Amino acid sequence: MEKNQLVERLSLQAESFQDGFKILTKSDTFKEIVNNFKHLLRANFIITNLHLLHKKTPGSDWKSVDGSKIDETDLDFLKDLKQPVEYLKDKKYNAVVVLPLTDKSFLGILLGNKLDGSQLTEFDKITLQILLQVFSSAYESFLNQKKEKQLIFDLNEKILQLNNLIDTGIEISKFENQGILYEIALARIVTLTNASAAMIEITLPDKNTRAEQITFPTGIPIENIKNNKYKIESSFDFGGRMYLFVLAEKETRKGVISFNELDQMLLDAIARQVQTAIENNYLLRQSLEKERIEKELMLAASIQQRIIPDKLPVIEGYELAGTNIPSREVGGDYYDCVDLGEGKYAMIIADVAGKGIAAALLVNTLNAALYSYLQFNLPLTELADRLNKLIYNASPPDKFITFFMAVLDSENGELDVVNAGHNPILLLRKDGKMDKIDAGGIGLGMLDMGIPYQGGKFSINPGDKLFFYTDGIPEAMNREEVEYSDEKMIEFLEKNADKSAADFITGIVNDVKTYVDGAPQSDDITSMILKRIS
Repeated sequence: MEKNQLVERLSLQAESFQDGFKILTKSDTFKEIVNNFKHLLRANFIITNLHLLHKKTPGSDWKSVDGSKIDETDLDFLKDLKQPVEYLKDKKYNAVVVLPLTDKSFLGILLGNKLDGSQLTEFDKITLQILLQVFSSAYESFLNQKKEKQLIFDLNEKILQLNNLIDTGIEISKFENQGILYEIALARIVTLTNASAAMIEITLPDKNTRAEQITFPTGIPIENIKNNKYKIESSFDFGGRMYLFVLAEKETRKGVISFNELDQMLLDAIARQVQTAIENNYLLRQSLEKERIEKELMLAASIQQRIIPDKLPVIEGYELAGTNIPSREVGGDYYDCVDLGEGKYAMIIADVAGKGIAAALLVNTLNAALYSYLQFNLPLTELADRLNKLIYNASPPDKFITFFMAVLDSENGELDVVNAGHNPILLLRKDGKMDKIDAGGIGLGMLDMGIPYQGGKFSINPGDKLFFYTDGIPEAMNREEVEYSDEKMIEFLEKNADKSAADFITGIVNDVKTYVDGAPQSDDITSMILKRIS
């Protein structure tokens, strides 16, 4: 078969290979993924005799995955192969495969004769090689999913439901009847944390008079919850009353255990949402319809500003400064620097497609998920993949987030980075050389097709500057609708790099404002700069 014909036939098969990969990655067990692969092989080669076997280590015995009996003489075909795939002529099998897998186990394949008795063609051989690669990739994905479930079994349902916190806040805000509000809040937090019981106790100012006590499920004695050995609490004051939330007994397959930090975060989040709902209802009762809408926007802005840092960490040997100027009451830009301990810092900048409350809600989802994942010390590429899945499930089709994150080891200046569709981050060297850290994957929430993110490693040396920004700077337009431009931004960076971090941030914002000359701000302006001093 000519080369062009092979390429054409393989191109036609591309969609089939992709479908096969999707089928394999949806498998829940090892037996299921192998049996699905067996169906793929049968469908592609129309063979009469096919066996798939597995062995966990080089020295262990081959075992049939589906329990079918294999002749001992057949196992001889799997011994002493000089390469992973060998093709045979005039034998019981057309091909024999010993495929090394990522967990150091092996998949053995005995590929029998085709239904018409013919030998494997060149196209068949290429197809087999591709299918083996598809299985290897799908199996690696299967192992990663299995490892994740094992590592955070008691957290995975909650992490996947972090976006429900936003929905909870929206739902809670709809109810002026506080009895329904409390019932919904308790039901949601019990579901999110696997608690066996929860309560809200409302105390009047003298601290001795209880205005109300609500439990979930209804009827559980209050003291059984408050005095439980396994409990966590959260509280807030509003309108002269103290609201106490208590969760008791986290249930798992292994029995009752203590709550963890994520459970506390979820409880605090629900308590804040209840507090926000109570505050909203109070404001609604005090204002007219127009005033109510304006105050809701102001409240949304204040909630979003809680996740924008008031003060960035002080890093010994470095200068760090940043700013966020939303174009509306609430914006879709986000930046932060998180102290991870042991001299390491996570620096993040992100930009949600679109503006307004919808973008702000998605920023809140990103912030909540990011802080949850950072505690697990995940590789940045895996963190980006998890964030992508979460944002994809939490956002409408027209919403996504460009995202860049760098983890700095302040002791040696090493930077571990991942760029998910964000503008190139600029690393200006002391000697004037400019490194642009380009995208290593698609924006968060654009697609969920298992496309891996690519990370990168850089070093920031004494005298170097790392500049983060969103497109609100280069795309700021003057009255003639001419953009500020990447070139002007880079020129400003090069000419003003020796300024202190704080002065540089103030300077570039002022330079943009001078350029636009009073034209309306078309997008959020967010930037951050890290300078290594020593």
